[in-house]
Amino acid sequence: MALLRDDTLSTAFDHAARTYDRLVAVNPGYHAHLRRSARRLGLPGRGAGLRLLDLGCGTGASTAALLRAAPLAEIVAVDASTGMLERAAAKRWPPAVTFVHAPAEGLAPAGVDGPFDAVFAAYLFRNLTDPDAVLARVRELLAPRGRLAAHEYTLGGSPADRAVWTAVCNGVVRPAGALAGDRELYRHLFHSVIGFDTARAFGDRVRRAGFTRVRVLPLPGWQRGIVHTVVGAAGEPEARR
Repeated sequence: MALLRDDTLSTAFDHAARTYDRLVAVNPGYHAHLRRSARRLGLPGRGAGLRLLDLGCGTGASTAALLRAAPLAEIVAVDASTGMLERAAAKRWPPAVTFVHAPAEGLAPAGVDGPFDAVFAAYLFRNLTDPDAVLARVRELLAPRGRLAAHEYTLGGSPADRAVWTAVCNGVVRPAGALAGDRELYRHLFHSVIGFDTARAFGDRVRRAGFTRVRVLPLPGWQRGIVHTVVGAAGEPEARR
């Protein structure tokens, strides 16, 4: 199946935005897992003085998780979907949280520039046409020793992981998406996970982008083997000669 990409995917998310929060609310552990991944950034001092990027913020669930981990930080939340971003921005946020409409591949034209002390990206990379290019750009945006946490559907690699994902999607996720009128988006969700990196392969991809101290960390509950946090650090920039 051809996956949804770029403008076509953004349009599908625009349409799904009206029911998205209700659908994810029935996913056991969805918000708790986002908060755990945000905590894995290891941000000091409740984020005081830090500047953070929430890349692919959707309706703001990841932004809320990042804010919980770093309530004193400045947060720039970005998404390519107008509909999702409108839902996010309509919620109540402190003044230090701002929202920007931009694709992950086009941050500079939207005025999103570094340095950032950390980047949080939830459910983003498997949806990108060129995840390697975006990882490289994220590394450029990070301050030296800045942190990345990617919270992503990345299967553990065993037949059981694939079987659980298939059963949950066919039994719950895709029927619920069809009832909401978003059949194509949730079909994309299923296939995008099946076709993307395993957790170990995604960790290797992050290392190839120049990140150090990369760790691939599981999440508990039914999503063990399905969703992982991949964390890494940006190295020092090369000295100019």
